[in-house]
Amino acid sequence: MSSPRFPSRLVAACVLPLAMLAAPAAFAHAHLKSQVPAADSVAAAAPKTIELHFSEGVEPAFTGISMQGPGAAVKLGKPAVDAHDKAVLRVPVQGAMPAGRYVVNWHAVAVDGHKTKGQYSFSVK
Repeated sequence: MSSPRFPSRLVAACVLPLAMLAAPAAFAHAHLKSQVPAADSVAAAAPKTIELHFSEGVEPAFTGISMQGPGAAVKLGKPAVDAHDKAVLRVPVQGAMPAGRYVVNWHAVAVDGHKTKGQYSFSVK
């Protein structure tokens, strides 16, 4: 007695739509694309603002950064998204930034609710 065979077209017709529905969810995260000051850069002067550019819009109430400098955390202001581009977050620097290396830890919640986080560093002359 032979086992029943499923036509490959039937399998493809069932699996392909499911794969297409799942694919957008895999890419629906606000990934950090660039930042100012840039990662691994050396700034001539302390920045007045940290600017993060994400791959999609972020929720400012749930997105932010902390920054550690030589020996101490740096005081930061309230994060705000750009009025014309919700994928750009700006955070004012309120504390002193003497020469040295700084580490920025960021966390973001995309407008669709997905969370991401990461860190990068830069230096001030």
